Amino acid sequence: MQLLAVGLNHTTAPVSLREKVAFSPEQIAQAVVGARAWFGQHTNSSGSETAVLSTCNRTELYAVSDGKNAVDMTAHFLADFHRLPYAELRSHLYTLPQDQAVRHAFRVASGLDSMVLGEPQILGQMKEAVRQADAAGGLGTYLHQLFQRTFAVAKEVRSTTEIGAHSVSMAAAAVRLSQRIFDKISEQKVLFIGAGEMIELCATHFAAQNPKNITIANRTLERGEVLAHRFGARALRLADLPQCLHEFDIIISCTASSLPIIGLGLIERAIKARRHRPIFMLDLAVPRDIEAEVSQLDDVFLYTVDDLATVVQTGLEYRHAAVAQAEAIIETRVQSYMHWVDGRNVVPVIQDLHENSEVIRQAELERAHKMLARGENIEAVLEALSKGLTAKFLHGSQQALHQAHGEERAQLVRLLPQLFRTRR
Repeated sequence: MQLLAVGLNHTTAPVSLREKVAFSPEQIAQAVVGARAWFGQHTNSSGSETAVLSTCNRTELYAVSDGKNAVDMTAHFLADFHRLPYAELRSHLYTLPQDQAVRHAFRVASGLDSMVLGEPQILGQMKEAVRQADAAGGLGTYLHQLFQRTFAVAKEVRSTTEIGAHSVSMAAAAVRLSQRIFDKISEQKVLFIGAGEMIELCATHFAAQNPKNITIANRTLERGEVLAHRFGARALRLADLPQCLHEFDIIISCTASSLPIIGLGLIERAIKARRHRPIFMLDLAVPRDIEAEVSQLDDVFLYTVDDLATVVQTGLEYRHAAVAQAEAIIETRVQSYMHWVDGRNVVPVIQDLHENSEVIRQAELERAHKMLARGENIEAVLEALSKGLTAKFLHGSQQALHQAHGEERAQLVRLLPQLFRTRR
């Protein structure tokens, strides 16, 4: 059994590559099913398990397979699924087998591997990824146990350490970044594109700065209106943006679109209508919502999710002790899971022993019944039964001992007395 995690994140790959490898919500089930089929085809492995985690900062595939080349095959699957050259992708991937994969899952869920140290959103994203994998038939015994323990570790880390204390969320960092362009948010008009969790968090932080007004633009007006109502904002459809984009000083976008929804030409027209007053734009989506070429315009300050990295480091010095404490907890729980895995690995052996023993028992019992049917003495039958069972149970061990040589025989000599020692 090979347990593994293969992926890339904000530390190993730029957003330009991460957006190519990201899975949309609609692709997750397809990817889970596809990965299992891929393992079956390329590693001759049946009963593989898979789960896919895809966020703005990372894309990871967790898997269990019997294939010898499972780690490399997973990397090939990601490249093949997204139609990317394998060589272009491989250097940005981390490939983590066995306990390294377990440790990574625990660290991710606990917020230790996030751009924002200790941020809580990743745990919810992992739970959703597991739910989707389960619905697509990707979870088996090993991954189910792994993720149950992952969530328990994350809860323990957050409840017993201060890993989340003094942290700067992505939403708070967005406010700080915008204040580099506009000293007073209260004098600006803010547009949020999308209506998901990240937009809701950003809207909460910007609303606390009392901007002139807030607008929520979403593909479906109804969902946008629900979020807008919370902040006393107005809602509009994405289709209506071209007519009013020039009105906004601050634009923050985070949708699940697989293609950019704001192009260079649209922003050029907006800048002209604004008479070159600056626009702060923050693209939190992966794949990106705003065409990268927009950053080349003189009056536009476009930032991506990667640009928040330096902003979110505030308070890091306060969390070093908490990180060490969290890592200690994780290491203990990793060893516990791997111990459980080792126990699971011997289950087939134990089952085989029981099955072989049952075959021997049945054969000797049948022989005893025949002896009794012939009228033989019951004491003689019991004697023959016990000797027959003993001889057959010891036959394999004695044969292995006679055929072994050197160190192998010495190991058997040390081991066999332990295997056949009985308690008195």
